[in-house]
Amino acid sequence: MNAGIPLNTICSPSEDVVSREIEGEIIIVPLVAGIGDADDELYTLNETGRAVWRRLDGQRTLGDIVAALALEFDAGYSELEADVLGFAAAMIERGVLSVKD
Repeated sequence: MNAGIPLNTICSPSEDVVSREIEGEIIIVPLVAGIGDADDELYTLNETGRAVWRRLDGQRTLGDIVAALALEFDAGYSELEADVLGFAAAMIERGVLSVKD
């Protein structure tokens, strides 16, 4: 589990990125330099990442997202919690996600 981000955190995509779903794949494109690890980095998401990204609406907590994924995926709650918190932490650090105040 990622101790740095509580489950009651609400996130949404940063205003500095756009995302598009093309043939079932989600592609995230930075609009400004300094997002991610390189100036021209694109992100594509795995199945779990796509499921998380689709739920990052600025309304649901990360805990809400974990609970929803537990109904959708054949994985343990603690595993999903670690995946969601890890994903959120990495994307916040890169500037792809914003945390709602």
